[in-house]
Amino acid sequence: MDFRIFTEPQQGASYDTLLAVARTAERLGFEGFFRSDHFLRMGSADGLPGPTDAWTTLAGLARETSRIRLGTLMTSATFRHPAILAVQAAQVDHMSGGRVELGIGSGWFEAEHRAFGIPFPPKLFDRFEEQLAIITGLWDTPDGVSFTFRGEHYALEDNPALPKPFQSELPIIIGGNGPTRTPEFAARFANEYNAAFPELEAVRGRFATIRDTCERLERNPGDLVYSAALVACVGSTEQEFQRRAAIIGRDPQELREHGICGTPSEAADRIGAFVREGVERFYLQILDVNDLDHIELIAREVIAAL
Repeated sequence: MDFRIFTEPQQGASYDTLLAVARTAERLGFEGFFRSDHFLRMGSADGLPGPTDAWTTLAGLARETSRIRLGTLMTSATFRHPAILAVQAAQVDHMSGGRVELGIGSGWFEAEHRAFGIPFPPKLFDRFEEQLAIITGLWDTPDGVSFTFRGEHYALEDNPALPKPFQSELPIIIGGNGPTRTPEFAARFANEYNAAFPELEAVRGRFATIRDTCERLERNPGDLVYSAALVACVGSTEQEFQRRAAIIGRDPQELREHGICGTPSEAADRIGAFVREGVERFYLQILDVNDLDHIELIAREVIAAL
């Protein structure tokens, strides 16, 4: 069981703010710092000072941190050509000394695509499958051998398949709730399956579907890490919890029902409940990235107490 900090910078965060969060998480012993890959704010957040690019951020953090794992939940497959993304991720992996993980999804936020003039194509999952085949194919191609791919949506001819990641196998994280294609993609391409904001009672079934699909495709289900991303909002007292809930614009009762939230003892109990359903890794979504005391409280009074 390990814990990673997960941020949503499109809601409003500068690079310096994200660096402060990553360094705080590293100092406190969290295993990873992850961020979303969005350019358009959601809901009522002001989004100031404006969006930051996920892979530019991770490149900077690669040089300004030393231990913590770095990655995306999730890079949108619609934002980048897969061959270019393979180069970007491999380069940042070298810049970090082998600490990068690629969370990748098919893309979904159509308004964001319109706002930035990025085509929102049909057949998202067909394109996503080709993206995964290209990225893993480029990384798995032996040195000195070129890579060619011909699909319905992408075609590569004699690509040099370089650079390779620093790690012998750069972990790929796939998430989603789809009952058929997501489990197949996870079983074929991923090192980790991530359940995004799941209901507690749904976790065991989601993981079982992934495991069943692995067995059907003759892959050991134990090869994958099974994780969950959940909002975190904790206060040392009930009053402090309610204050933090108000700052992020969420109802305290709703947070208790759906996240790792409440007082430290409540948050620890909630983590235990998810562990019993099979969660091995937690991505704690921190919505107020300016509140570093919140991250310290979680480390000191929740995780340390488990």
